[in-house]
Amino acid sequence: MGCGPYRVGRFEPGRYIEYEQVKEWWGADLPVARGQNNFDVVRYQYYRDRDVAFEGFTSKSYLFREELVSRVWATRYEFPAARDGRVKRDTIADHNTDAAQGWYFNTRREKFKDKRVREAFINAFDFEWVNAKIMYGAYQRTHSIFENSDMMAVGPPGADEIALLEPFRGKVPDEVFGEPYVPPVSDGSGQDRALLRKASVLLQQAGYLIRDAQRVSPQDEPFIVEFLIDDPISLPHHNVFIKNLGILGIEASVRVVDPVQYQKRVDDFDFDIVVQRFSFSSTPGDSLRTFFTSRAAGMKGSQNVGGISDPVIDALVERVIAAESRPALLAACKALDRVIRSGRYWVPHWYKAFHWLAYWDVFGRPPAQPRYGLAIRETWWSA
Repeated sequence: MGCGPYRVGRFEPGRYIEYEQVKEWWGADLPVARGQNNFDVVRYQYYRDRDVAFEGFTSKSYLFREELVSRVWATRYEFPAARDGRVKRDTIADHNTDAAQGWYFNTRREKFKDKRVREAFINAFDFEWVNAKIMYGAYQRTHSIFENSDMMAVGPPGADEIALLEPFRGKVPDEVFGEPYVPPVSDGSGQDRALLRKASVLLQQAGYLIRDAQRVSPQDEPFIVEFLIDDPISLPHHNVFIKNLGILGIEASVRVVDPVQYQKRVDDFDFDIVVQRFSFSSTPGDSLRTFFTSRAAGMKGSQNVGGISDPVIDALVERVIAAESRPALLAACKALDRVIRSGRYWVPHWYKAFHWLAYWDVFGRPPAQPRYGLAIRETWWSA
């Protein structure tokens, strides 16, 4: 039950759900609602497999989709309805803070406690090759937890950031007071020898040596790593990464599990490395505590999957939350960004500052798009 413009209509669990327009909705004539909620029925269809879902779209089983896979966007929109214009495609700018997507290390495990080990993994991933060969050059490298926003740290810290960071000098790496960390740019060969050499040196410095062509821990145990995923669509990206880790003597593998098991293992922190994607609003607040603080690191089911536990980060999160002005918020976010990036807690993935939309040509739409949302269901209508 609710008081919104739609109510639940027909549904079949696991297959679809429909929402019917409330004809006498009390808010229909409010200025904020005029021109919105124009569909009599909104139907959501569910698919377990992305490829099956795409085929459903080509046969007009549903009418609108946001495409998330560069391979599909670049190669599969050649079916008859797309060629003759019955299916339209648009690229719409995304002004939201972009997702901090990447491979997150479970730093609760001994093998990932050393920052040098984590940086070695970052050096082993050849984003430039993956972007060119697997993702059709569609993406940019993610650097920041506040990517694509004015909260992202860029260049040396300003005076307001220095004021926040100075009390922690000696407790954070010196790099925090200079240019923020960005992942290295490879030569695009897929196996950048210079970066792999740097990775090997870092591993050796951390006590992980090569014995009989295998990387071993300071306790002389094989360095074995498992990537945990619930969708095989990212297997090509993982396989390239795993190949380079093998060159370093690391025995890496990827395990694909069903979504329920995946969520259970993530909630219990039962993994080595996992892909996560999260983003924040343009005015982040206390939600940051669940992602980055020491308290959340020990709470099963929290969003601090990497186990980040640093009193400096805890303090800076509180400064973000307590900010009383936009400039103070930006300074605190940038300072927090610098410290988190200095910890090498994740292997940054990629992002694109736009949406790929595909839809059957049965809709009308306003000439202007909302800055911070798509609002397709709310503002489009049946043509």
